[in-house]
Amino acid sequence: MEISTLDFDLLVETSWEVCNKVGGIYTVLSTKAKTLKKYFGDKVIFIGPDVWSDANPSPYFIEDSQELAQWRHQLWLPQGVKVRVGRWDIPGQPLAILVDFKGMYDVKNDLYARMWELFGVDSLHAYGDYDEACAFGHAAGIVVEDLAKFYGIKSGKRVIAHFDEWTTGMGLLYIKDRLPEAATVFTTHATSIGRSICGNGKPLYDYLPGYNGDQMAGELNMQSKHSLEKAAALQADCFTTVSDVTARECEQLLGRKPDVVTPNGFEENFVPTPRQFPAARSKARKRLMDVAAALTGRAYSDDTFIVATSGRCEFRNKGIDLFLDSAKRLAQLKPNRKVLAFVMVPAWTKEPRADLARALSLKETKRLPDPVITHTVNNPYDDAILGRIHQIGFANIATSRVDMIYVPCYLNGCDGIFDFTYYALLPGIDATVFPSYYEPWGYTPLESVAFGVPTITTSLSGFGQWVLSTFPNDFSACGVKVEKRGDFDYEQVKEAIASDLLALTSATARQQAAIAKAARATAQKASWSYFIEYYIKAYQIALTNEQARFQI
Repeated sequence: MEISTLDFDLLVETSWEVCNKVGGIYTVLSTKAKTLKKYFGDKVIFIGPDVWSDANPSPYFIEDSQELAQWRHQLWLPQGVKVRVGRWDIPGQPLAILVDFKGMYDVKNDLYARMWELFGVDSLHAYGDYDEACAFGHAAGIVVEDLAKFYGIKSGKRVIAHFDEWTTGMGLLYIKDRLPEAATVFTTHATSIGRSICGNGKPLYDYLPGYNGDQMAGELNMQSKHSLEKAAALQADCFTTVSDVTARECEQLLGRKPDVVTPNGFEENFVPTPRQFPAARSKARKRLMDVAAALTGRAYSDDTFIVATSGRCEFRNKGIDLFLDSAKRLAQLKPNRKVLAFVMVPAWTKEPRADLARALSLKETKRLPDPVITHTVNNPYDDAILGRIHQIGFANIATSRVDMIYVPCYLNGCDGIFDFTYYALLPGIDATVFPSYYEPWGYTPLESVAFGVPTITTSLSGFGQWVLSTFPNDFSACGVKVEKRGDFDYEQVKEAIASDLLALTSATARQQAAIAKAARATAQKASWSYFIEYYIKAYQIALTNEQARFQI
């Protein structure tokens, strides 16, 4: 539908990752915000958790007491719930409200009882971050309710309340109970029970038709999160997810087929321009190879092929195991260039290695003990990635065709070793690999191609499925190679990825330039200017279904 035909007075989107960079959902919302702001201005407001303090302020939030001043003047919130109003410090700078939700812990039992009675949400088996998420969702729902009333929802104004992930499910159910005049949208970016099935080593895809979500939640001790997510999905006026892969999962495990698939778009505002790129690439490659040289005691030549994987620390789901095994297989294939491989995955990091920091500072070239890791971790004997690197036998010696380096920290520009952000290092990489087993969308490969870096992913990722439906499956056509992956073909996929990397290491300069150009063109096809239409459709469905509730 046309964007201009969407008629509403207020759109409020709530997520744990508003002004709070935790994972991929932050990228979804922070890049989508610019397009929403372009079309709808300050009718769009984002709500996130106030998990910050004076000593640790949010680097993503600009507080401004003048914003929404009239609403704040009449605002009534229960004791223990406070708000700060300002702008999200991202392109477009949309209005943002941070909610201090600590006061909701005192009334959680009343909330849980109410949600059990109304929607069958089982909070009895809650543990971990369940209480925190529900306290935030509850408080956010109260704020949405107050905002909607201020904007005149009781007088016929149209309000859309959009909630992301199970962590905000209590907010949606609160609105459903207290403010049925609001049109609600619920987006699951990955089902909690699907992620748990995969994370526990169970096959998801071949057996999906035989799985019962409630039964599996009981087996995996996921009853509370699953029942909350399921209730939110069933009660929303419009239910969405981010890919066809996850849509099938939702229909089987949550009992509702999504009304719309809303693929994750992208904005290239942080990608170096063509003029900036050569300098950015040179600077990044130097830093990557300097760190490697300080670890191994050996310099790396300019034609070193650098490959990396990155993302959340989910060893099997994100395919980190497959990346490591594929790199080992690549070494056996004897590429004609030295390969330097990085695993850029945050773990339980203790601190930067002092010996490495010293070697970098003094420009020493002495081989360090255990030259496969840049930071110390608190659990070296239990860290799955470090254990696998040692088990495979990566030692980073002079005769190695592939050196492997584990970067177990957030690359935020102040990690103590690289002191570059991930996006500042990405231009220096020659290829990325994201061989996910469970990946509802997959921002990391999309980010990679936006920088002109060819990437390898799998058919089990939403991004991979989109590529297969849009382009020929070849580096030269789109900068991406999508390897078919299932439940029981690990060895075949390992061989395929190693073969893909071997081909890239042998590409000529002209071929590399053509692949980089194709990669950038692919990213442009995934921009929000194209994908925002799916959200517009979702909002219209929600408004239509809300209106139908009040028709006689």
